[in-house]
Amino acid sequence: MTSLPFTQVDAFTDTPFTGNPAAVMPLGRWLDDATLQAIAQENNLSETAFTVPTPDDPDADYALRWFTPAVEVKLCGHATLASGHVLMGGRTAIRFRTRHAGVLTVTRDRDGYALSLPAWDVEPRPLPDLAAGLGGTPLESHWREGGYSLFLFPNAAAVRALTPDFAALKALGDIMLIATAPGEDSDIISRVFVPGGGVDEDPVTGSAHCLLTPFWASRLDKTKLSAVQASRRGGRLGCRLEGDRVILTGACRTVIEGQFLL
Repeated sequence: MTSLPFTQVDAFTDTPFTGNPAAVMPLGRWLDDATLQAIAQENNLSETAFTVPTPDDPDADYALRWFTPAVEVKLCGHATLASGHVLMGGRTAIRFRTRHAGVLTVTRDRDGYALSLPAWDVEPRPLPDLAAGLGGTPLESHWREGGYSLFLFPNAAAVRALTPDFAALKALGDIMLIATAPGEDSDIISRVFVPGGGVDEDPVTGSAHCLLTPFWASRLDKTKLSAVQASRRGGRLGCRLEGDRVILTGACRTVIEGQFLL
């Protein structure tokens, strides 16, 4: 029997039972992909993050990969923040080498953390099948290659009222659907759905704000934004656009520590 360290963290919150839960599992070496996927399925959280030390990499402290219960993902913000929270120790910053998103950095930021992610642009595109599955009546639809879609709604109430057809959306493939509008007590509000990736509604999605931050920074003519993700659990993020990077700020709360037995 093999014992692996396991920590469950609620990310983008300082209160248990809110934010987005992630499992963080530091490894000494990579397990085979089928085992990593099976562990993530067993954990049954939006993402399980696996890390391995990289002592020979001058630009990173750890390699990092993320798995939903169904697939490996190219970028996950909340599980990166959670990994920094678990592994930071006495450091002020920690760097993660990823396979598809480059080096991501988590830095201490007052009582929480700041996470540096790439800024991603979107382009207008009709997406009738996705819009129909999402429900509601979006004012605009946008697309980014790699499976990211963004839908602009007139107000926060329209975003909160969405009742997507998850079966129909799952049949369209592993696509992230981001519904957004001007916020009520924040600059922006969003909800995020990834049924094709094994997550019907994601509680708080760092990677979605790689698109949302530049999208709204341009429209609101400001580079510092407050954001609410209006899932059932809910979460709040600070967002800054700094050149080609998005800086997300938020807290983390450890809720479970233990061992995973294989």
